[in-house]
This record gives sequence, C-alpha cells and structure tokens, in this order.
Amino acid sequence: MGRQPVKLAVVGGRRGAAFDRALEAFEERVALTAICDLSEEVLAEWRARFPDIQTFVSYDEMLDKSDCTAVFIATPVFLHAQQAVQALQAGKHVVSEVFAAFTLDECWQLVETVEQTGLVYMMAENYCYMRPNMMVLNMAQQGVFGELTYAEGAYIHDCRDLMFSADDQWTWRGTWRTRSIGNGYPTHSLGPVAQWMGVNRPGGDRLVSTATWMSRPRAASLYVRDRFGVDHPAASDESWKMGDTATTVIRTQKGAVIVLRVDWASARPHNMTHYVLQGTQASYISARRHHDREDHLIWIDGVSPGSSPEGDAQWEPLWDYSAQYEHPYWRDWGAQAADAGHGGGDFFVLKDFLDAIETGSRPPVDVYDAVTWSSIVPLSAQSVARGGAPVDIPNFGKNLA
Repeated sequence: MGRQPVKLAVVGGRRGAAFDRALEAFEERVALTAICDLSEEVLAEWRARFPDIQTFVSYDEMLDKSDCTAVFIATPVFLHAQQAVQALQAGKHVVSEVFAAFTLDECWQLVETVEQTGLVYMMAENYCYMRPNMMVLNMAQQGVFGELTYAEGAYIHDCRDLMFSADDQWTWRGTWRTRSIGNGYPTHSLGPVAQWMGVNRPGGDRLVSTATWMSRPRAASLYVRDRFGVDHPAASDESWKMGDTATTVIRTQKGAVIVLRVDWASARPHNMTHYVLQGTQASYISARRHHDREDHLIWIDGVSPGSSPEGDAQWEPLWDYSAQYEHPYWRDWGAQAADAGHGGGDFFVLKDFLDAIETGSRPPVDVYDAVTWSSIVPLSAQSVARGGAPVDIPNFGKNLA
C-alpha cells in the first residue's frame, strides 16, 4: 500500500498561488484540500482552478471543518506566528512563509508549541535553496572555506509600489513602515549565511548578540509626493518610522561577524540576493541580480590563480567548481526545481516539508532556525531605539538534543 498524500490547506490565497508549480511537481505526494482567504474574488479564482477545493473565509472554520493534515501559511507577516500556533494546536503540520514571528514572546510560544505537539514546523525560507547558496553550503560543509570568519547578506528591493493598493489605500506593508523601526526583513539574507555557519547544528555556531542602525526615512515620502501629491498624509518624512536602509551586525559564539542590510525603499535596481562569505582559506561574493555581465565569484587559497599576500589573487566563476561541489539537491532535482518559483527554492521547500512529515525527521529550516533568524526583527527595533546598542540574541535551541 502506497503512502497517503499530505492533505494541504493554504491560508493566504494570493501568495499561496505562487506555489502552483511546486505543488504540481509533487501532485502524487500532496493533495490540495482547502484554501482560506478574506477575498471572495481570490477564493473564486482558486475554485476555478480546483473545482473540488474547500474554500473558507474564516481561518478558525477551516481548521475545524476541513480535512487537512497540514497548513501552508502565506498571510501578512504579523499573522504568521499565531496562525502557526493555532494550526499546531489543532493537530496540523505547518509550513510558514517568512518571517516566522514578530515578537520575542511569539518566538518562544512557537518553540514551546512545536515541542509540545511534536508536529513538523518548517519556515519556507526559499533563499536557502537557491543554486549558488546551496553550492556554497556544500563547499563550506566540506571545509573548502576553512574557518568561517565573516559573512554578508542583503535584501535590496524597491517595494514602494507594494505599500499602496490599486485604490491608493495603504497595504499592510505601508502601514508597517509607518509604525515600526529596525531591520524588518532579515531572513532572506540571514538564512543562507546561518546555514553556511552551521548555526543551531551540532559542532556549528550560535548567534549571540546584534546591533542595528537605521538611516532616516526619505524615499517613501518622495514617492508619495510624486504619486499622490504633497497633501497626502504620508507625504512628509515624519509619517514614516522605518528608515530607507537598516544595517544589522551580528556576533556569533565562535567570533564570526555577520552584516545584514535591508532596503525596501531606495530607488535603484533590485539586488535581493547579495551575499559574501569569508573564511581562512576561501572567499565568495555573489553576483548582482539582473546584471548579466557578472557572475558568482570564488577564490580558494592554493587552488585559484594567484596568491593573496602578493596581490595577484584572481577571482574565478563559482560554476567552474560545479562538477566537484554542486549540491546534491541541484544535481539530482535541478531540472524540476528550475521551473518552480524563487530560483527553485519553492520546489525544495515543499520537498523538505513533505519529507519531514513522511519520515518524522527534522526539517532543514526548523522552528529553532525560524525563530532565531526572525528574532532579528524585534531585536533590531530594540537596538535602534537604544541608539544602536547591542542586544543579546536568546538561545531558542536550548532544548535541542
């Protein structure tokens, strides 16, 4: 007798619809059972594509009446933690969009609920699964970089058009930027870096303290003036609390330094996948996105051309080492993953979530990873409010075996 498919319910139909190609790739392992969204228009679109799907406006009703065994949470970020806790308490496995929790209390509640229920919780940090990030992970795990000492991650994406709806009302993103400070979107940048450093893994590292500095808000108000005029309530700089750019510095238990940058507002080409990794034996720098004249670059001491002290060290394309260091995921499933969203990340998120449910194993981005990376959001706000003073990062994985 074959294994029964995981019955999946999606809450948040707009973002959830972006997983359609990944869902199709695993149609024998997952059955799309229910959809929950506040918009009847969105529900109608799902019914048109999946005539047998159960549709709900109420999340409580969906958990109570649908026959789902797992929930994919794709709602605004403020709702993720409480909806995940509610689903776990209802006996459902959870895969949640980023980030996992908005406050430290939510982080601890999520950890405690997963530990109490024993169910699978995974955060859908798809940037961890992009091909270059996984290849660098494989190289780091094989010791190519030596001791890891420094890393960077940045998410630079002009999202000002997403702050307002088609009828010129504030969306949750816009409202958030008028009320919050700090680094509001760290996990795309931190997730791959933390995995490279083995954070929360045996023999790996742990994040211990962090500090954040924020620039003044300018770009959002300028955008509002151009789009709506100077009389709009958000046309003044004082309307916005979140600055254009936030820079976060993290210190690890082993003495490595991580620098994160997020910029959702400045006018410039997107660069949502900037990474740097420095070790005692090798260095990596990612290409700028949408710049076809650049490549991901690597230099390995004693292997790559030139010598660092003499000043003639020469970068090489990362892909020159793919035959030796391509991550097994991309070697085995790269063709299928390439057709899914977020550079293949959506495919591998769903694959690992289903694997964890079916085998009872720990998912690669588990609850301890999710809350550790997500905690930068409230901790960065604390640091900014204190003038950039460092704050401790809790050890959420203290109960890890």
